[in-house]
Amino acid sequence: MNGRIPSPFYIQNSSETTLVGDILFPFAYDELLCRKIGEGAPPFVHIWRHEKAVVLGLRDRRLPNVEQAMEWLRLHGYAVGVRNSGGAVVSLDPGVVNVSIVMPNPSGRLEFKEDFELMYALIRESFAKLGLEAAKGEVRGSYCPGEYDVSVNGRKICGISQRRQTKAYIVNAFIAAEGHAYRRGELVRSFYEVATGGNAEADVPRIEPETMATLAEVGGHGATVRTFVQALIETLTSWGGTVGRHPDKPSMQELERMAATLRGRYDRRDGGQDE
Repeated sequence: MNGRIPSPFYIQNSSETTLVGDILFPFAYDELLCRKIGEGAPPFVHIWRHEKAVVLGLRDRRLPNVEQAMEWLRLHGYAVGVRNSGGAVVSLDPGVVNVSIVMPNPSGRLEFKEDFELMYALIRESFAKLGLEAAKGEVRGSYCPGEYDVSVNGRKICGISQRRQTKAYIVNAFIAAEGHAYRRGELVRSFYEVATGGNAEADVPRIEPETMATLAEVGGHGATVRTFVQALIETLTSWGGTVGRHPDKPSMQELERMAATLRGRYDRRDGGQDE
């Protein structure tokens, strides 16, 4: 038992089809439910994928040539957005599984590491079901590097970030299950080259694509998007979760308004203002 996600909680698996269009919609969905969970609604875990997107962190938005870099991505068919959690640029496609844990925080406590540990425990237990041993710790050369990088055999598979509201919070993770990790790394490296104007002294991650991998690459044919999502759901149900849509799911009108709010608040060079 995990002892951390209060039961009952919902496991909403939206990964069976890949999202298209505005990449901020899933972030808006989590943001709206985070508010409702802060008001007493049950927690939930959201599993989703996107067809083709690049998501920037707030610090990336402050780079000198970032508008040119974002437009370059759009011209290549990527949906582009700035997320309201920590971390740096990530590349999303159908081989990447995104997971959000949305939890109440009635006391307003600031236990950041405990919250990262919760997501790490979920990822570690799910990897173990595929016969893979997860490790945590920054993987130098990876994109969106951090203390809670999750790796297998020294190569980064997963990154974790966090978003806090007054009475609830969201822990996000991206997990590279299938596809081409090296190409994703090259894409992010190219983004930084454009966004910094080729300035080798800029304070951005130094991307070495070979430091990244997918579950399929490190685990052979037994690890895919489908088998990983199945392992996630098995882990979460063993923790007391129930598969199904959250009863307080937002309407399309609410989603559109929140996506517009997030874009206005965070999609600016100054990073906007958090609540």
